Amino acid sequence: MAGVDSTNAVRAAVHSLLRLVRDVARTSSAGFAGEFKKDCTDLARRVTLLSHLLEEIRDFKVFDTSSFSSAWLPDLTVAVQAAKKLLVVAGSFDRNVSPDGAAMKIEFQFHGVTLKLEKALANLPYDHFDISEEVQEQVDLVRGQLRRARERYSKPLNSTLDEEDLHLAETNTNINDQEAETKVEAASKENLSEGCNQNETVYQLETSKNSSETSSLLDENKKPDAPVIPVDFLCPISLELMRDPVIVSTGQTYERSYIQRWIDCGNTTCPKTQQKLQNVILTPNYVLRSLITQWCINNNMEQPNSLTNRRLKRSDGSFRDVSEDIEAIELLIRNLSSQSIDERRSALTKIRSLSKRSTDNRILLAEAGAIPILVSLLTSEDNITQENAVTSILNLSIYENNKGLIMLANVVPSIVQLLRVGTTETRENAAATLFSLSLANENKIIIGASGAIPELVNLLENGSTRGKKDAATALFNLCIYQGNKGRAVRAGIIPVLLRMLSDSSSCMVDESLTILSILASHQEAKSAIVKASTIPLLIDLTRTGPTRNKENATSILLSLCKRDKDNLDCISRLGAVIPLMELAKNGSERAKRKARSLLEHLQRFQQV
Repeated sequence: MAGVDSTNAVRAAVHSLLRLVRDVARTSSAGFAGEFKKDCTDLARRVTLLSHLLEEIRDFKVFDTSSFSSAWLPDLTVAVQAAKKLLVVAGSFDRNVSPDGAAMKIEFQFHGVTLKLEKALANLPYDHFDISEEVQEQVDLVRGQLRRARERYSKPLNSTLDEEDLHLAETNTNINDQEAETKVEAASKENLSEGCNQNETVYQLETSKNSSETSSLLDENKKPDAPVIPVDFLCPISLELMRDPVIVSTGQTYERSYIQRWIDCGNTTCPKTQQKLQNVILTPNYVLRSLITQWCINNNMEQPNSLTNRRLKRSDGSFRDVSEDIEAIELLIRNLSSQSIDERRSALTKIRSLSKRSTDNRILLAEAGAIPILVSLLTSEDNITQENAVTSILNLSIYENNKGLIMLANVVPSIVQLLRVGTTETRENAAATLFSLSLANENKIIIGASGAIPELVNLLENGSTRGKKDAATALFNLCIYQGNKGRAVRAGIIPVLLRMLSDSSSCMVDESLTILSILASHQEAKSAIVKASTIPLLIDLTRTGPTRNKENATSILLSLCKRDKDNLDCISRLGAVIPLMELAKNGSERAKRKARSLLEHLQRFQQV
């Protein structure tokens, strides 16, 4: 009885910690400003990434607290609480209205919180909770980022923190809780069958990219003589260096994407002056853009875009004059707002063609402000307009820098609606768009929470052949994020995948196995797979079929059998040992690794 009470206590504490992490995520979604904007953004992102880890711990079947120290849990909870409070204080810090020394105090607190998080994660018993490889790699990434951040924070302090200093940092962070709570609140549509281990490959590509980006940002911050950006070059809304400054009717200049979002939300006043906007025309501020570009060149800073004085930078560093292209594109975008449906359709057809043709066109269309208008056309009652608009957005999203602009235009709700009611081609391209956007880790969370997953599961089950493949690709990528696995299971994805798996004529066996291989680590998915008596079919797939199918079938069996004596007994009785030994000897590298691990589990089981 005491063991049950202890297990329940640990599980409740994990639930509480997960809610705390989600509070930090909500704080982050509101955005930060001021001197510590980047520090807050980085800290919030690292804490938010821990949700994947905590969800796996929460879903773990048995908490045997006698076999490990549970000190990590209160330590991590205290660290996340400190981070949440610090984000409230530092997220809107203004040196001009703060007492002397306040900035140094906050920087000291960042050092303390970072160190606490790093120590708590170092003490967590990962092996006990059978953490998946994907999440383990993600936690390793966060720990590395915390270590580099701690080293950066320690330099200005000219010393490292001892335990007394750490206690002081914690005390300084412990602001009034009530005050804190008040302030908080065709893309490359690759077939899933391409590549032997997409789950690991995609994840490694993204984490290594994020890691390199973080490293470069930290290195940038270490420069002692980093230039101060002139205030006039910062967007009054985002407080970031403007890449596409535009003038509104009051004469104020803003970054196009941010002021467009402001207007799209129904606001009719100028954010800075609070004067009523006489119209919603956004006029490019070419003079300011030129000044920003020149300032970036003079200060050896990366320019905010590759378009300079109506010239587009080529890959070899030279420039191409695109004045005529810009004028033609701006005319097309104006025609998107025409009263004539034929004129709108014609302009949209041309934009769709341009966006498909080249990266340069994708840059110019985004620079000219096409994205918010295209997003607004997704809700048109005209099916042809919907189809061309979503396909244009899909094409634009291929260019990495456009993904953020598309998400900023609040595209996801409209895409989800198209998945429900669009034509066949519209639904296919809507699914492909979600896949393209979900390549960014933060977008996986937003898309997953939008209601997109049930609609994608429906398309996977009832769509055309191409629609099923587009839905499978999007679902695979979304389910790399641990929090989306439960959503997919609750949307009924497991029965759909198992029907496809058992129907060799469906042409979806590869896709089904690949998605199941990343879902099988989730407890609800694991139960559903076992309940459907799928183990015999999976064992057959380890004997026959393409290499990648053998890999994924073995990976699924490994997930089903970890710490599960009944499933180990089942595969042993069904003769899995012989094909597993064959794979361990002659399979691909991934198949060898999975087969050997499963054989080790079987050997330990038989020795008991």
